Amino acid sequence: MVNFDAGAETPAAGAFTAIGIGLAVVFLTPLLYFLPKATLAATIIVAVLSLVDFSILKKTWGYCFADFASVAATIAVTLAMGVEAGVSAGVGISIALHLYKTARPHVAEVGLVPGTQHFRNTRRHDVETDPSILTIRVDESLYFANARFLEDYVYDRVVKDCGLRHVILMCPAVNDIDMSALESLEAINHRLHEMGIQLHMSEIKGPVMDRLKKSHFLGELTGNVYLSQYAAVRDLLPQPEAAAAE
Repeated sequence: MVNFDAGAETPAAGAFTAIGIGLAVVFLTPLLYFLPKATLAATIIVAVLSLVDFSILKKTWGYCFADFASVAATIAVTLAMGVEAGVSAGVGISIALHLYKTARPHVAEVGLVPGTQHFRNTRRHDVETDPSILTIRVDESLYFANARFLEDYVYDRVVKDCGLRHVILMCPAVNDIDMSALESLEAINHRLHEMGIQLHMSEIKGPVMDRLKKSHFLGELTGNVYLSQYAAVRDLLPQPEAAAAE
């Protein structure tokens, strides 16, 4: 911290600091021995005082309550029990909050933005949808903590709409699918098939697709896997000729 305040910018500053500390230990220890501990403590406090930044509490409070809780708990435990306990508390709370947030991921129903090939949340944008197609965008990797959440979400949404023929899981933010999530996808596929609804997937990332190919899921999938959501909707929308014939 002293190096930083002095304007050090290169790794060489650390080397010179180490040399200086070594010389001080060898030659200056007898002179520093008689200094009061309060003087040495004050020197350390002044050196690291700029590291103390309570404004982070105000920033995190206005931006994200979860981050505020983690920072506040870290500060409180550090002051009460020490640095090691404070850091451990901060890490533990951060892990717990991450599990809580990812266990209930953001899931949105999306539709086509008119005049484009982009799909956005139906609650935030004026989009085009078709009553026979339900597109669900999952904004989190799928793993054991949130697999059942997605399963329940799909079931609750499907039973409310008798006109559905296709359900598309849009997965641009899904970076991983673990075994528990794969079993949930298989259950969703089977349940929708019993209801006469096809399950499709779109915008699956390459590494995720590579893992799915190692399983039986793609072979049992009642629908298709599409490179883009726009291609999926264009392929599944009722064709004008078929609609006229009906």
